[in-house]
Amino acid sequence: MPNALLLGYDPDQPSFRHRMRSLVPALEAAGWRVRIERFPRGRYLWRTLERRDVLRWADVAVLHQIKLAGPEARLFSAFARHGVFDVDDAIYVRKPRRLGEPPDTSFWRRRKFAATCANVDAVAAGNEVLATVARATAHAVEILPTSVDVAAYQAAVPRPGGAPTVVWIGSPENLVYLEMIRPALARLTQRHPRLVLKVICSRFPDWPEVAVQRVPWSAATEAAELAAADVGVMPLTDDEWSRGKCAFKLLQYMAASLPCVASPVGANTEAVLDGETGYHARDDREWEAALARLIESPQLAARFGAAGRERVERYFSMQVYRARYLALLTRLAAG
Repeated sequence: MPNALLLGYDPDQPSFRHRMRSLVPALEAAGWRVRIERFPRGRYLWRTLERRDVLRWADVAVLHQIKLAGPEARLFSAFARHGVFDVDDAIYVRKPRRLGEPPDTSFWRRRKFAATCANVDAVAAGNEVLATVARATAHAVEILPTSVDVAAYQAAVPRPGGAPTVVWIGSPENLVYLEMIRPALARLTQRHPRLVLKVICSRFPDWPEVAVQRVPWSAATEAAELAAADVGVMPLTDDEWSRGKCAFKLLQYMAASLPCVASPVGANTEAVLDGETGYHARDDREWEAALARLIESPQLAARFGAAGRERVERYFSMQVYRARYLALLTRLAAG
């Protein structure tokens, strides 16, 4: 019976839940023993040394979003039989402090990322952008997009006569990206006075010119809240940090059969096919035009929404993700 160790800075963080905890049922069903452990952010070298016994216990140890400097990466490799570096953000740079600023970068961050890639057996990258960076030093790279359990999302139903509802879901630190489409939403509100921006989060924008519906995020209600909207949005700046992001919120919209409008940045272009499952929008005029088309044509929105759900089922479903990740870990454990 093989053993898997899943390490993360915060096992309750959304990224860890979606990419690591979601693997546990599939691993256990396949006969694996699984341990999840919190990995300290400080106490370099010592944190790995203290975990030498559990690292030796594991047939495969997975580092989720954890960069190790060269000496610690080599120590990890010495204790772990096989290692995987799981990454779904551009953690070789730091997120910009303010909208429009470039991401902070440093030789040290990139060097740690490269050292971690070099001292594991494989890198599990959330998208092609991350995979390209990892390939410079990694022995093997597999693209495993963060995926959704499509069965957990109910398809959006037509709402004749309902207020046009644009939805955004995400964490508070990403609310800043909504500012990019604020002018477009303000102009759309003048054309469609009943327009609502539904924000599913723990914090909310305060925009007097746009009606904002505040919906506190809850795992129990997020699927139903998405299904009660008309269009999902994901605006992003085009920089090295954003290009490394995975398009998880777009996959959630598409699982709920919502058409999407997205900035054509990084994984957004892999999720949303322009003119098939939604639209790409590069500036606020394109955002206004794309949202207007979908709001004013329920038939077009329904067609895009159905195509989006089909795309998620085929390429981004949790079943596909679990099967491919299990195959990767099984190959490593056997090798």
